[in-house]
Amino acid sequence: MSRAAFAGRTVVVTGGAGFIGSHLVDALAAAGARVRVLDDFSSGRRENLAGAGDVEVVEGDVCDDRVLDRALGGAGLVMHLATRCVRLSLSDPEDVHRVNSHGTLRVLMAARRHGVRRVVYVSSSEVYGSGVRVPMAEDHPLEPTTIYGASKLAGELYAQAATRSFGLETLVVRPFNTYGPRAHFEGVYGEVIPRFTVRLLNGRRPVIFGDGLQTRDFTYVSDTVQGILAAAAVPAAGGQALNVARGEEVTIRRLAELLAKAIDPTLAPEFTEARPADVRRHWADVGRARAQLGFTAHVGIEEGLGRYLAWFRAAYPDPAACLRDEVVRNW
Repeated sequence: MSRAAFAGRTVVVTGGAGFIGSHLVDALAAAGARVRVLDDFSSGRRENLAGAGDVEVVEGDVCDDRVLDRALGGAGLVMHLATRCVRLSLSDPEDVHRVNSHGTLRVLMAARRHGVRRVVYVSSSEVYGSGVRVPMAEDHPLEPTTIYGASKLAGELYAQAATRSFGLETLVVRPFNTYGPRAHFEGVYGEVIPRFTVRLLNGRRPVIFGDGLQTRDFTYVSDTVQGILAAAAVPAAGGQALNVARGEEVTIRRLAELLAKAIDPTLAPEFTEARPADVRRHWADVGRARAQLGFTAHVGIEEGLGRYLAWFRAAYPDPAACLRDEVVRNW
């Protein structure tokens, strides 16, 4: 990524206090951008922004036009990551729709209103549903299995329609299963790698839902961030969707084995009933991002897990403090 692409520019990151968003904020600040974060702190954390330096924070809801006007005024680029998560869509689908679909439309209209040059919409691999052919290129059928996936797909369509209707330059990025420092292990926002890690570090077996042969394309957060930044910086990349991923298929069983090997090889996984609406197979074709963005993910799963475990042990020297209620169950 060229520092010159962002130096001196005012960049808004919605959801910038969240897991991926805060890493993106760090990278933009390091590149010399004037970063403005819009977040309602429902899942994001102020401490995630501590290392980014002088970052302006606008607290509020992406569905509130008054908040959006404060956040987007004078901005040249918007990175839209604010979202409600996939598991919340099983318990509160209406709020997931409100934030992910309606909120995206409000962001796009505010961007048009304020003359923003480009909006990068960070979607999700969940728009594909389960892989019917792999690796999954951008023209793979879009058959989401959850309200979350459907709401993220609606956001994609709104972004593309805003380009066609209003000339707003947009680009859709579809990350696959990002992991790394600051990933959630608590509540509905908790992800599989952090939750396996917490259980194993506390002498508990990781819980696998279903047979564990379901696959994901786990992508280290620094690689995901570089892909998003490349999409934002490349002039010819507008008006399309791009996968951002490692391009490596990993079963949940193998993931549990790798983490147990690094923490406690005696802790074999326990299996329970499959989760509703779980996708069976995810494996990204990253050829388009490689060709158009020059993007390649460099961190493989074993290296990435090693980095994550080193960070987790330093951040949580007492892993027992991470245990409460059932937050450490897989999902």
